[in-house]
Amino acid sequence: MAALAMVGLGGPAQAGTGADRRELKNGREIFHAACVSCHGPDGRGLPQTTVGFTQPLPDFTDCRFAVREADTDWHAVVRGGGPARGFSEIMPAFGEALSREQIEQVLAYLRGFCTDRAWPRGELNLPRALVTEKAFPEDEVVLTTTLPAEGEPALTQEIVYEKRIGARGQIEAKVPFAFNRQPSGSWFGGVGDIGLGFKRALFHSHPSGSIFSVTGEVKLPSGDPKRGLGKGVTVFETSATYGQLLPRDAFAQFQGGFELPTRGEEAAKAGFWRAVLGKTIAGDGGFGRAWSPMVELLAERELVKGERIVWDLLPQVQVTLSRRQHIMLNFGVRMPLTDAGARRTEVLFYVLWDWFDGGLLEGWK
Repeated sequence: MAALAMVGLGGPAQAGTGADRRELKNGREIFHAACVSCHGPDGRGLPQTTVGFTQPLPDFTDCRFAVREADTDWHAVVRGGGPARGFSEIMPAFGEALSREQIEQVLAYLRGFCTDRAWPRGELNLPRALVTEKAFPEDEVVLTTTLPAEGEPALTQEIVYEKRIGARGQIEAKVPFAFNRQPSGSWFGGVGDIGLGFKRALFHSHPSGSIFSVTGEVKLPSGDPKRGLGKGVTVFETSATYGQLLPRDAFAQFQGGFELPTRGEEAAKAGFWRAVLGKTIAGDGGFGRAWSPMVELLAERELVKGERIVWDLLPQVQVTLSRRQHIMLNFGVRMPLTDAGARRTEVLFYVLWDWFDGGLLEGWK
């Protein structure tokens, strides 16, 4: 969404009268009638000496930012102006000057300035679940907190840093923290096993609404297993993730993979399966704050003879907090479906910051 901070289509008056609106038959005509005064005919932006303001203009041919946002975000800014997403007032509102269909047409034309089809479209960036990873490569920081809803108190947190590499790649680092009560009654906290990973989107299709990625990760034995802070052995994790858009703003996500410790005598190999089904509901005609209720079904099994599959259900809801929609909160309850007596119900929540879209204090008003 950072691209939209600098979009400065002329002014509403330049879109013309009602008669003129009917004469603008396609996105190219609309762009040349209302946008070239700032963005230029090639979409790269005119010099500051020409436009008369110091606000940098985007280069729509730069796929690094021009593709990553969904049409809904672009539409919201063209319709309501920069302030609709917490951006500069330099971007005027075109909701009265252009019809919804005309806005969609000019957005389709703008999409054409990025000619590299290797970049997945922003529509495939589905809401992030609490446990299941998404297939879309992103620039995010996520802090997840887990609290037991019953039994002995404890606190587990994990901070994840993700950085997009090129069109389809992503590197990530995971640092877990835990605070546990020891048998003596005292509390001990520390860092768990740090994870380093790489994700790559192998396939994506905007028309079919699907994206498929694979991830490889190594978890280093940086924690103290005697205090419940890690496994004490290096673990390699491989997984595949699939995301699918469904009708009426619904979506589904799936992830499956294996945990492979380097020393099997200290930690068992395990397989896991995860599935998410959800729907996004946005206010203000689909352009306002977004709520995404989801349900995760989680399964894990140690690859040891006689072990059973452990199943959990995790209902949750994600909500965008900032006007720019780059700060989000997700809250859910993880309930064991098997071995409920031996395993506790947990409360989970995260705060997500899409740092490519702006700073923590930006885009709130």
